Amino acid sequence: MQYIYENFTFPPDQSFTVRSEMLEIKKYASLKSHVNFEIALIENCCGKRFVGDNIEDFSGTELVLLGSYLPHCWQYYSTIDPNVEPKVIVLHFFPDFLGKDLLTKPEAAGLNELFKNAAKGILFTGATIGRVKTILNQMLSETGLYRAGLMLQLLDVLAGSDSYKTLSSPSFSIVETSNEANKINRVFDYIFKNFKQDISLNDVADIVPMSTGAFCRFFKQKTNRTLVEFIKEIRVGHAAKLLMEGNYNVTETCYQSGYNNISNFNKHFKDVKGLSPREFIKQYKISA
Repeated sequence: MQYIYENFTFPPDQSFTVRSEMLEIKKYASLKSHVNFEIALIENCCGKRFVGDNIEDFSGTELVLLGSYLPHCWQYYSTIDPNVEPKVIVLHFFPDFLGKDLLTKPEAAGLNELFKNAAKGILFTGATIGRVKTILNQMLSETGLYRAGLMLQLLDVLAGSDSYKTLSSPSFSIVETSNEANKINRVFDYIFKNFKQDISLNDVADIVPMSTGAFCRFFKQKTNRTLVEFIKEIRVGHAAKLLMEGNYNVTETCYQSGYNNISNFNKHFKDVKGLSPREFIKQYKISA
């Protein structure tokens, strides 16, 4: 999986952007991060969601708020209703899109808490999804101050929701500086391209570059994982995808995912997923 840092600007007449697009059902996607906050409403899809160090399956409609520099992507495996096009509404913005003074007002206390939690990624559920969907669809056809008012209404709905959970672990933080984000980007890109081969600590540390000791501390601080743990999760995530697709049996998946020992593969898979590869297949009713 490729890791991409996106650096885009808003049109001169807009302080935030909102768009709707049809989704392509595909097995692979790029892990992305950007300085802008993002709200994504995904409909009629099932697949896998990657947010920070959180990797989960999803199905149906989901609503996520993402903070600055938080790595994320969705892999779309299939539609729920084959007669309905899968789509996403995506909104990009900065918290101070109406000026920095907004967040200093007492009425903005809930927004500040919302934006703080967004650093970990927030998955909303329940009635919040329907309320936000209505507002987003309105925003697609409005402009000017009316659309800005809808944006405030949307953020107020999110800030007042009690139907949500944060996704990435509390200590997952790679957002302090763009320089640090670029370092992590280079490391992630290398790992995603080479996880099927042996990856040495020295090789990864040289990318940044740092001494191995400094790199281990840096990587642990930013991902809440050791390099070995992170590579294990990437390999197991890839293996789970292969098993869900049903084109490889367990032994073949083992070797397709960077392992050369089936016993080690089974142990790592259970460490990450909480069940063996065969139990995983049975859970998803996929024949190996």
